[in-house]
Amino acid sequence: MNSTYINNTKQAEEALKQAEAKMNKRYRLGYHIMAPANWINDPNGLIQFKGEYHAFYQHHPYDENWGPMHWGHVKSKDLVHWEHCPIALAPGDACDLDGCFSGSAVDNNGELTLIYTGHHYIDQPNNIFFQNQNVAVSTDGIHFTKLAQNPVIAEPPTDSSQHFRDPKVWKHEDTWYMILGNSTKEDLPRVILYTSPDLRTWTYHGVLLQGDKNMGFMWECPDFFELNGKHIFMFSPQGIDAQGDKYNNLFQTGYYVGEYNYDSNEYQHGEFIELDNGHDFYAVQTFLDDQGRRIAIGWMDMWESDMPTKADGWSGALTIPRVITLGANNKLLMNPVEEMKLLRQSEHVLCQSSTICGSYLAEVEADLLEVKVVFDLTKSSADLVSLKLCGTGEEETVITYSILGQKLMLDCSISGKKTDGVRQTTLNAEGQLTLHVYLDRSSIEIFANEGEATMTSRIYLSEKLLGIELVSEGGEAIINELTYWKLKDIWQTE
Repeated sequence: MNSTYINNTKQAEEALKQAEAKMNKRYRLGYHIMAPANWINDPNGLIQFKGEYHAFYQHHPYDENWGPMHWGHVKSKDLVHWEHCPIALAPGDACDLDGCFSGSAVDNNGELTLIYTGHHYIDQPNNIFFQNQNVAVSTDGIHFTKLAQNPVIAEPPTDSSQHFRDPKVWKHEDTWYMILGNSTKEDLPRVILYTSPDLRTWTYHGVLLQGDKNMGFMWECPDFFELNGKHIFMFSPQGIDAQGDKYNNLFQTGYYVGEYNYDSNEYQHGEFIELDNGHDFYAVQTFLDDQGRRIAIGWMDMWESDMPTKADGWSGALTIPRVITLGANNKLLMNPVEEMKLLRQSEHVLCQSSTICGSYLAEVEADLLEVKVVFDLTKSSADLVSLKLCGTGEEETVITYSILGQKLMLDCSISGKKTDGVRQTTLNAEGQLTLHVYLDRSSIEIFANEGEATMTSRIYLSEKLLGIELVSEGGEAIINELTYWKLKDIWQTE
């Protein structure tokens, strides 16, 4: 293990301890992955290794704003109870002078291998840089050594722009495959393909997929995997313009479903579909666990959005883990992993087979909460039904479904998002609306009708939640179920 790595990681760990001691914890999350302090963004290197789940993330341990990227690290035996590990990668070597950017992880016969992008500034004020691809290895899953022969891919193809990053690596038969986000010199987005017999020597095989100007200028964090016989290409395009309810965040995350031929490197696919329709979901990455589940975790924030936690000495979190399945009409469904039930401390069934006309309010004081409500729309005469999570004063987060318009709406405009607080998406509820909601101190994650729609947003309430309210407008609503669970805080040390 080289001395630069040891010095850089130790220095970063010490900076984190000092920052954590000064941090304001009012918005700190109770069951989400966060750094001990300061900035994080993309999830990296998601993997199950020697019986434990590992999640790495882009991390700046010296400041609550984005800066030279390190790889932070947590691990878990159950996807719910996470523990912080030492920083896995620190920049500053010749192969990654100005940042260890995003990448992935594989288990290479008992050696945990991280494949990541090295970032190098040529002219930082004008954002002129070059990027290369590197490898670091570990046998214990905690301490990593960068390869002496880094970079394993020194430069992009000659027809590329400077954007050349975020390797996703997997094994097919006896060959390692790597895709990278890239763009042409004309700023057309694409993903390019390399193969290797040993993760060290890589051969370029050309473009797997290229988009036009309508699909932005760069595809970040590409992911490619097989699900139910289909090949899913998941990515985060930059530069797509908003279209009605679609693409309303600065950058998006979505997917194609298609067919891929390994021999010809041809991928035929359908339309681009956004994966989540909330405010704060980006750079999702997936992995396969030993139960055969395809599990996804995303960054639960958005570039250039208001992040009130910066004033408290930290910024950024990851979503809860979600199982991805393929539903009808080639639509991907996301739902919480079953292990999330381990967080439940107490169950409260508020109503079953009840009718409301106007409002039903239950006093509930909590800041970590799971809520499930089922509306029977076949017997309801209401035009709109809502679930309101009520705070102090006028603070509330509102989830509304228009039965006639078949629109699901999330309104955070009086729960911390004063401007641009509303998101909505089309949902055909077909007679029943199920809302499965996870509320943490500064986040909400909504799973509607078993993942037919998901919405993820950061919210910032001044105090704890004080009540759950169900509302019907324009008629009666039938409630088949309203249940909530208070959840435990995995980071609570007292």
